[in-house]
Amino acid sequence: MKRIISIILIGITSILTATADEGMWLPSLISQRIGDMQAKGFKLSAEDIYSINQASLKDAVVLFGRGCSAELISAEGLLLTNHHCGYAQIQKHSSVEHDYLKDGFWAMNRSEELPNEGLTVSFLERMEDVTSVILKGYEPTMTEDERINLVRHNSNELIKSITEGEKSLRATVEALYYGNQYFLFIYREYSDIRLVGAPPSSIGKFGGETDNWMWPRHTGDFSLFRIYADKDNNPAEYSADNVPFKPKKYFKLSTAGVKEGDFTFIYGFPGYTQEYIHSEGVRYVSEISDPSKVALRTIRLDIFNKHMSQSQAVRIQYSTKKARVANAWKKWQGETAGIRKMKTVKTNQEYEKRFIEWAKGSEYEGIVEHIDSLYRQLEMHHFIVDVFSESVQTVEIARLSAQVSGQDKDALRHILESFYKDYYMPIDKECFIAVMTEFGKMIPSDYHPDYYKEQIQKYGNAAIWADSLFAESVFADIEKMKQVGDNYKDVFLHDPASQFYLNMQNWALPHLNKARSINRELQLSYRTYMRGQMDFAEDRTVYYPDANLTLRVSYGHIKGYSPSDGIYYHPSSTLTGIIEKDNPNIFDYNIPQELRDIYAAKDFGRWVNENGEVPVCFIATNHTTGGNSGSPVINANGDLIGINFDRVWEGTMSDIDFDPDFCRNISLDVRYVLFIIEKIGKASYLFDEMTFTE
Repeated sequence: MKRIISIILIGITSILTATADEGMWLPSLISQRIGDMQAKGFKLSAEDIYSINQASLKDAVVLFGRGCSAELISAEGLLLTNHHCGYAQIQKHSSVEHDYLKDGFWAMNRSEELPNEGLTVSFLERMEDVTSVILKGYEPTMTEDERINLVRHNSNELIKSITEGEKSLRATVEALYYGNQYFLFIYREYSDIRLVGAPPSSIGKFGGETDNWMWPRHTGDFSLFRIYADKDNNPAEYSADNVPFKPKKYFKLSTAGVKEGDFTFIYGFPGYTQEYIHSEGVRYVSEISDPSKVALRTIRLDIFNKHMSQSQAVRIQYSTKKARVANAWKKWQGETAGIRKMKTVKTNQEYEKRFIEWAKGSEYEGIVEHIDSLYRQLEMHHFIVDVFSESVQTVEIARLSAQVSGQDKDALRHILESFYKDYYMPIDKECFIAVMTEFGKMIPSDYHPDYYKEQIQKYGNAAIWADSLFAESVFADIEKMKQVGDNYKDVFLHDPASQFYLNMQNWALPHLNKARSINRELQLSYRTYMRGQMDFAEDRTVYYPDANLTLRVSYGHIKGYSPSDGIYYHPSSTLTGIIEKDNPNIFDYNIPQELRDIYAAKDFGRWVNENGEVPVCFIATNHTTGGNSGSPVINANGDLIGINFDRVWEGTMSDIDFDPDFCRNISLDVRYVLFIIEKIGKASYLFDEMTFTE
């Protein structure tokens, strides 16, 4: 087995001669890419990017929470990330009396910075290849389940040996190339993270869901936090005695500006890609999964929008929920359109035909056909799980009923307080009616659960069913919940919301288990297919591991694009575009009056480009995905020029198929961040702890 592993790794590390801007590269192996980076303009070394022996750029980048990136911009622990990454924290601190979502928030000194329970940031201390350790004891005769158990056992033992007695250390072992390689990632985690500043949503979310994933973009998508530590600079729970964290490294902020053709480098935690997927997997995503999920989310978003437009309190309650629903909803639409436009299914099918011919007589013979058959077995089970997730599991009181099951009183109190703070029953009820009606249409009648058929037969339709369920459930009414006594566990168990969730879950569970079983076999098959693709190579020379929320490097350059005939998008946007979109009658486009006044007076200060305009956003060719939100965008000198926050809609298929003609990441120009801090936040005192370069 050791001989096989060494062959795999030679293949992985030798096929690294990419010329395009595609790729999400492991920082510890960046020396294999540094020549290409320097040829394209980068002026630093591989050791400057990643080092475990000295401070490097990796020490200025953090995983923010469990799904975003962020960067240090001062020696006092000041942290910069996206507004949408900090949105949940801003929302938690907001109320009708103090609407920080609407009005923004700016701490004028350290004592005004707001703590955030549950928020963490994680610094990567090191990463290393541990394939031989994780596969120790593996025998080729093992089943896939036996291999999975072995990998899990060896991973747990390795993690335990590293983190035992180290409260602030967190370690993970991640599979790369479908389990052909395993890497260890060791993090130092900090939990005293305080909100320092955030622009009003009319700046931080300017354009709302209409502009989301689109270019040109004019969204001031940033927020500021600060890391606190104990007096010895170690991680510590929140305490008034904690002091600002002293980082090993922080970014200097470039005020020199950007222009088309400039080198750009992104350092962050991309979440999930499927760059080597079989044509049947692409077909399922683009023709079945994405369209069905989009349809169900469209229904819910329409209901959210109706109620949120009628009440400020409801708007605050559902702002974070809506943002989470809408983000993937729009991305999936762009992904489907991009896959169809690029004819990815057909392209992959043609590639697979050539692979099949090449593989005859080798260990890879039959692997493509086997994966095809597995996908066809998987399809209905996977579809049922998708629809269940986007319908049954979106009913808020049903999810709550599952969450409180078996909880003691203290835990229950905490869960209920958090839930009802942001719950509005009319939205939940209307969504139940809509998604459960659509459920009956989407799922073939032969697959309808008996419970669902009984309820529809009993009540006639989902609307009357909802009248009964929401009227009787204690979960739907906080006053009823307050009256539940010590026998609450029995009450919860027999509650109609609980019965709804349990019965629907029991129907979905066999499909979920079958999908998991087939996916395990797919994983095994992909492991072989991935090796085969590297051996086949053909005309493809770019092989990098799929994203999995681990620290990666991507690089490219600032560049416009042409989404369709006769249209060309320039790579930068300005404050003028915000004024052109400004509309007091539309919440997402109603900018603060102060910003209008600043524009009218041309009171821009030093934050202008060569044309005397305030820059807002720019696009580049870096390969990014979810998780890269908040990532630092760095110039050839290693200085911060922007914050990554999105991709263009036409390029959202880059999780599956990267097209250099259309795939562009969208970033916020750091000069607009500084402009807003000074002119809107009146918090220019923060500049005293930053370092600027020109």
